[in-house]
Amino acid sequence: MTVSGIDKSELDPKVRPQDDLYRHVNGLWIDRTEIPADKARYGNFAVLAENAEAAVQRLITSEGDDAGVGGSTSDDPAAAADLQKIRQLYASFMDEQRLTELGATPLEPELKRIGEVKTVAEFVDLVSEFDAAGIAGGFASMFVYTDPGDPERYVLFLEQSGLGLPDESYYHEEQFAEIREKYRAHIAKMLELTGVASSTADAEERAAKIYELENRIADVHWNKVDSRDIQKIYNLEPLAKLQELTPQLDWERVFKKMGKTAPEEFVICQPSALAGIAALLTEDRLPQWLEWLRWHLVSGSAALLSPEISSANFEFYGTALTGATEQRERWRRGVSFTEGAMGEAVGRLYVAEHFDPEAKAAMDELVQFLIRAYEQSITELSWMSETTKAKALAKLEKFRPKIGYPDKWRDYSSLAVSDDLIANSKAVAKYVLDREFNKLGKPVDQDEWFMTPQTVNAYYNPGMNEIVFPAAILQPPFFDKNADMAANFGAIGAVIGHEIGHGFDDQGSQYDGDGKLVNWWTDEDRAAFEERTKSLINQYNELSPEGADGQKVNGELTIGENIGDLGGLAIAWKAYLIYLDGAEAPEVDGLTAAERFFFAWAQSWQQKARPAETVRLLTIDPHSPNEFRCNQIVRNLDVFHEAFGVTPEDQLWLDPAERVTIW
Repeated sequence: MTVSGIDKSELDPKVRPQDDLYRHVNGLWIDRTEIPADKARYGNFAVLAENAEAAVQRLITSEGDDAGVGGSTSDDPAAAADLQKIRQLYASFMDEQRLTELGATPLEPELKRIGEVKTVAEFVDLVSEFDAAGIAGGFASMFVYTDPGDPERYVLFLEQSGLGLPDESYYHEEQFAEIREKYRAHIAKMLELTGVASSTADAEERAAKIYELENRIADVHWNKVDSRDIQKIYNLEPLAKLQELTPQLDWERVFKKMGKTAPEEFVICQPSALAGIAALLTEDRLPQWLEWLRWHLVSGSAALLSPEISSANFEFYGTALTGATEQRERWRRGVSFTEGAMGEAVGRLYVAEHFDPEAKAAMDELVQFLIRAYEQSITELSWMSETTKAKALAKLEKFRPKIGYPDKWRDYSSLAVSDDLIANSKAVAKYVLDREFNKLGKPVDQDEWFMTPQTVNAYYNPGMNEIVFPAAILQPPFFDKNADMAANFGAIGAVIGHEIGHGFDDQGSQYDGDGKLVNWWTDEDRAAFEERTKSLINQYNELSPEGADGQKVNGELTIGENIGDLGGLAIAWKAYLIYLDGAEAPEVDGLTAAERFFFAWAQSWQQKARPAETVRLLTIDPHSPNEFRCNQIVRNLDVFHEAFGVTPEDQLWLDPAERVTIW
């Protein structure tokens, strides 16, 4: 039996959809829902993520030997070994008694080595070794990804690093003054708690030095907007150029200390930041750097130490930064640790129990409807020339959908696991480092996934021109095989459209269908595109969410996601019309197709967030607050105005001349 996909009893009669679609659909839920104490925000994504965590915990702790897709572990020795490792990892995290007895003693070998450092050169050596072991961040974070200039090969990216607060703005903006005070106090508390400092006065003195150095590092860091500009961050340079940029660092030695050989080329994402950080590596600052390293060792390890230390760490990173008042239950944190270590092996278990093959077939079909709708829309664009349209359509044709789970599971045979939590964390870091560096010089693995099947999310990868939908998002309220298709198009259809839309947003539109960073636009078309994106930026710059104390959305930071949302929903409606193929849309449960479509869209963004978390996300998150992902998008759609009879007297009315249509 087909259901509408919308629970009408949840609609708030006090709020008209023409005034506030988000609260018409979610208002009753918002009014009655208390954010759980261990959450900074709560809504559909969080509920599904919690369900996935519970499912994974049952799989980890059950007595069975199910290996996941492909049969039981008795048929597959590698899967049996993976399951054993998964259970060992989880057990090592859950052994609270052992962790309590150990206290901060697992840090003693590293703290002893820090105390033996006499020169900057020795310090750089030690940071490099620690970085490779995943126990304290280095001067730059490293990852391997396809080369935007040549997507058939991998290259090592270097990004700015070194801060303990979310980003550089937390060190400078007046609104974060209280957070800064709490951060300094937190550093001192943690240093005293772990025995690094001998007294409260000693801890405070050390914390002041650490904060002052991080403040200097923050001075040279790029902001979030510049750091997502591919033209600014794609700086492919040889090793000699990196060495010239940062003469204080001997990069061949850095990589040798990491157990690796220095690559010949790098993408240096924020060159001036790396140069600025390296310039701080002077002998007179060495005592300060040593305190910084002690702190990052403590901070990076805190979640893996005794409950007392872990709880103290949460007081700042959980409560002060996000507003959550309780840590997640230990078993949930244990699941997260295990998934972080062996996510695909866990995912293999998950999909065997929780993924319906019919959902994959239905998603394949939905994706094709969305691609056809984009094709139709691009063909009919009035602002784009035929030349650029042909290139856009060629890119669209090359999109690769991945649905549910990988065709080829990750090999964890080289990962060594024990009952020692800190040792396991180091082993995982080594496994990841080896795996990443082993990609260099090899053909690009087109089958690799960058999310696990049990992740409630989706993504577009511009370097491979692929859209990826893990198994865990293919369930209500996003997708329901028993629901009417209008609701499915309004929810998961818009998610599909959003991810395709990323291929044509301010960043994705600079890559071609092969994942290469290349300009396939005429100058006139690019200017027309940027005029439209500027209008959308201006719209969002005026918006301030509930609980943000007047702070507004950063339209430049969020533009990519806003383009994805706008194109995603508009194209999802067109895809639904293609699905109908001229047939009249049915009324289901007293709701028109347009109502079901837009209510499903609003329902998917259902969420409450704490004020501290709202402010944190406004500062660092490229996504807009959920209420605007819902309401501001529909304000730009003619079909919404028509379906609900929105007039200039209604709050969601937007003058037709101000409505933005991009794709």
